[in-house]
Amino acid sequence: MIAKVSEIMNLCRESNVHFLRLQFTDIDGIVKNVEVPESQFEKALAGEVMFDGSSIEGFTRIEESDMLLTPDLETFAVFPWESEYGRIGRLICDISMPDGSSFPGCPRTILKRQVVRVSSLGFRVMVGPEAEFFLLQCDENGSPVTETHDKGGYFDLSPVDRGEEGRRDIVLALEAMGYEVEAAHHEVAPGQHEIDFRYVEVVKAADNIVTFKFVVKKVALMHGLHATFMPKPIADAAGSGMHTHFSMFNSSDQNVFYDPDDPHGLSTLARGFMAGVLKHARGFIAVTNPLVNSYKRLVPGFEAPVNVAWSMKNRSPLLRVPAARGNGTRCEIRVPDPSCNPYLALAAMLAAGLDGIESEMDCGEPVSKNIFSMSEREKARLKIRTLPDSLCAALDCMEKDDVVKDALGDHVFNHFLLNKRREWEEYMKVIHPWELERYLDRY
Repeated sequence: MIAKVSEIMNLCRESNVHFLRLQFTDIDGIVKNVEVPESQFEKALAGEVMFDGSSIEGFTRIEESDMLLTPDLETFAVFPWESEYGRIGRLICDISMPDGSSFPGCPRTILKRQVVRVSSLGFRVMVGPEAEFFLLQCDENGSPVTETHDKGGYFDLSPVDRGEEGRRDIVLALEAMGYEVEAAHHEVAPGQHEIDFRYVEVVKAADNIVTFKFVVKKVALMHGLHATFMPKPIADAAGSGMHTHFSMFNSSDQNVFYDPDDPHGLSTLARGFMAGVLKHARGFIAVTNPLVNSYKRLVPGFEAPVNVAWSMKNRSPLLRVPAARGNGTRCEIRVPDPSCNPYLALAAMLAAGLDGIESEMDCGEPVSKNIFSMSEREKARLKIRTLPDSLCAALDCMEKDDVVKDALGDHVFNHFLLNKRREWEEYMKVIHPWELERYLDRY
């Protein structure tokens, strides 16, 4: 610990770092930070910096507001851009109570609890996220508008993809901070992009997503663009998802999802994990897809997964097993979108999979036919359910799922439901332009 603190202090001096950001997320996944000057670095590294938790959505009441920022020293990084004030360092923190005990509302701690469950089984979970986003233009006042910077499509290159330079700068910034980026490309919709990370252990994967979203927005701003992780900003275009790949490894670095003797190359463990995900998908979708707008993406016709089933090559179900086998064996959960809190979303999906393993469930046979082309009768025969079609319906399902409740803990579960119920009520009170266009003259 002392050696690590000394190492970080030396890195700060060598890298001209004069400010240090202590980052964490609220329940909604919004990045918060307390920034300290150079004179307070040692205090910050020792976990002695406090903040007012009552100011953060879903944290504490006003009468118990003092909270501690406990930095994870392994997350230290330096942002690659420099200003007249030098450079800025970053540490991701867990939230603790004043006595040093864990705060039950800390999203990162909630994910760590699931890691402990996996460790007790003798495994570690590896996750590879694929986060999509839009780069939009801004008006003369600097406010974002739903006009994209290009007319490009899937994997297009410049000159059609005018965001290529910005996307390249995002990758360079991430790599300068120590992240391993596997691929970056234009997505299906104009102005839509995707950057994929190499798979890492699950808590680090969530940390990477948080940092990624911050860096994307910062670099986009430097290019005069606005980056948004809103799931469906443009009605006639494909929405942004965050397909998430899960695999498990044992202490010998062998992928325990792989079984060469199984017809599909999947172990009993993998089949149980997938069965748990399918069983609880309707219960955790409010966490993985937490906005009113999330359900504008989850509609038929745009390749978004609305069907609770799994497949090998077919991309219409919410869960897919890519072709790679051996240590590349994994399942891809296609339903999350990038507006989610990654710590809570990964915790909920992981808890679902672990319930499937511990309960010795089986996922059955894959669906090979395109579910989008099936009749309702055929889907009923195959027992293929659909996901909730609104945030309200998703919250109803979440409220009934004890596995999701246990994963989040009472504090976050109750605050999340309360906040999202209010969000739905606010949405329902608004008269939307579509209603006026359709009904005002007609009735």
